[in-house]
Amino acid sequence: MSDIQNKDDISLLVVKFYDKLLQDDEMKLIFAGLDFKAHVPNIVQFWSFVLFDEEGYKTNVFDKHLHLPIKPHQFDEWLKTFNATVDELFSGEKAEMAKLRATTLAFTFKSKWEKLKGSN
Repeated sequence: MSDIQNKDDISLLVVKFYDKLLQDDEMKLIFAGLDFKAHVPNIVQFWSFVLFDEEGYKTNVFDKHLHLPIKPHQFDEWLKTFNATVDELFSGEKAEMAKLRATTLAFTFKSKWEKLKGSN
């Protein structure tokens, strides 16, 4: 199994991850109405920035999600699914970095979310 090496690998990861995540009925409700085909390039750009320091992603990722009907415990499910997808597809330094960054992201989002919106 190879490591995450480029944008094509990130695209594969993102598509497989959301395919899995959207099989959960509760998680699916969060993203109802989102055009994933149009949104995937933004997610790929974000992870390219995170993993490869690639220029181009300037958006505040937390603020972009504030309108979604997320419950704090769903960040845990997001992380579990993300890490499982990484492990299924890749192995190596960038794969481990992706999981570490996702862990930090989920913790940060969950903490901020609870402060702003409560823990319900």
